[in-house]
Amino acid sequence: MTTQPLIDTDLTDPRTFLAPAAELTQMWRRYRADSPVHWHPVPGRAVPGFWVVSRYEDVMNVYRDNKRFTSERGNVLTTLLEGGDSAAGRMLAVTDGRRHRELRNLLLKAFSPRVLEPVVAGVQDRADRLVRHAVATGDCDFAQDVAEHIPMATIADLLGVPAGDRDYLLSLTKEALSTEEEGQSADEALVARNELLFYFSDLAAERREDPRDDVISVLATSTIDGEPLTEQEIIFNCYSVIIGGDETSRLSMICGMHELMEHPEQWRRLKSGEVTVDSAVEELLRWVTPAMHFGRRALEDVRIGEHTVRAGDVVTLWNSSANYDEEVFSDPGTFDLARTPNKHVSFGYGPHFCLGAYLGRAEIAALLTAVRTHVAEVRPAGTPKPIHSNFLHGYSSLPVSLRAEA
Repeated sequence: MTTQPLIDTDLTDPRTFLAPAAELTQMWRRYRADSPVHWHPVPGRAVPGFWVVSRYEDVMNVYRDNKRFTSERGNVLTTLLEGGDSAAGRMLAVTDGRRHRELRNLLLKAFSPRVLEPVVAGVQDRADRLVRHAVATGDCDFAQDVAEHIPMATIADLLGVPAGDRDYLLSLTKEALSTEEEGQSADEALVARNELLFYFSDLAAERREDPRDDVISVLATSTIDGEPLTEQEIIFNCYSVIIGGDETSRLSMICGMHELMEHPEQWRRLKSGEVTVDSAVEELLRWVTPAMHFGRRALEDVRIGEHTVRAGDVVTLWNSSANYDEEVFSDPGTFDLARTPNKHVSFGYGPHFCLGAYLGRAEIAALLTAVRTHVAEVRPAGTPKPIHSNFLHGYSSLPVSLRAEA
């Protein structure tokens, strides 16, 4: 394996992450060992560069520190390098301080395990039905025929999207994320994002007049300090729920099936019941790390490791490295569905810990349960198509051949 100097590694380029998994694991091992707090220049752009934080302990420290680091000027590399996020201060993921706490407390009511109980029951039924249909078909694209339908339908249930609008919503969401595909137009993705925002604006207006037991009704009818949420707060947070609620679960499911084919012994352990579905979910989340990084901007000079991060600097926190840190995980390069403890950071950490983590875990567990129950054997039936991204890891297509249980 050719070792590329870290200084030549471009983490802004999605093509970097199309390298074989073994090469990426080795790259992050070198970051942690040789330059755990690394300055990454961005040649050819009017930005000075950004910090790459790769060790688990440093990543966790920045995640929990919302006093000296902010998300309000972007929380992923692309928006941070562009100078900010248009939803800052109005969408939960890119809001800090008191307003963040108020919005989060409001949304937590709709994401509590008690409230989600009927939603999770629907997830289990849907996953079982989709897997049974895929098995009966024999050959399918597991990404497009199974995985993408589970989180999207679940989030539509949670938001209260009418049944007749769901195919439209799915198509818009896929277009909004179309920059995952190499060669796709960023303009088309922007148009789809705007269409989503208009859709939620109309639905929120309906829910103000006729509230129901769903997230949009909560946002449209709640008040903070006696004042209703602004129109932008409502639609941006609906958008955040549907995009954030889709990515981690969908990509973990797709990659999970891919890894079970790559590791037949782990498939046998899951199938036989030797390992629990719950522990398998956690190892899939660690191993796959669907959201490879998140980012912050420093509000003041901060010491991280041996370096001083200056006020205004962009800091990127690489989950895909922290989840393989040898100081935290025993034999991290081994895919072990029985791994315990497993304190991965795939849902982030601290004040911005993923609001939908419980639901995401339930979706992945439902799929694994259905696969374990109905599938006797799974084999590749074509070449997987990796996502073209420096933020998300996974596949947009995964052709498989499934054989049913006798």
